[in-house]
Amino acid sequence: MLAYIFASKYLHNMEARRDVFQAIADPTRRAIIGMIAQQPVNINTIAAQFDVSRQAISLHLKILAECGLLNITQLGRDRFCEAKLEELKEVHEWVDQYHKLWTGRLNALKKFIAQEEWQQKTAVTKRKKVSYNSKSLKIKK
Repeated sequence: MLAYIFASKYLHNMEARRDVFQAIADPTRRAIIGMIAQQPVNINTIAAQFDVSRQAISLHLKILAECGLLNITQLGRDRFCEAKLEELKEVHEWVDQYHKLWTGRLNALKKFIAQEEWQQKTAVTKRKKVSYNSKSLKIKK
């Protein structure tokens, strides 16, 4: 019981840590980012594009805002979402390091395969020459 009380107090005081990786982990949030990337979009317009409840879209927008990927501004009775894509730089940098790693590995594999193919062609050519020479030697005898 004491552990339960401690855990509930501790967990109650903890806030959920939000980062851009969490934001882009969900396909709905990625779609929302795509919608607002060019220009601010009304929340009702965003909600109309999805087959989920308005509350679910509001939760997605809240997570995106907490991650720093959008601002919600009030214009009269309408609320508009505007993208702040600078935060995606962290994702770009993370992905870029693996892009460089795999580009290097794939280039090395390509070089290895080309080398193997060249060696096989060379070996076949040498066998043909040896075979031809041995046939011509038999003819000369």
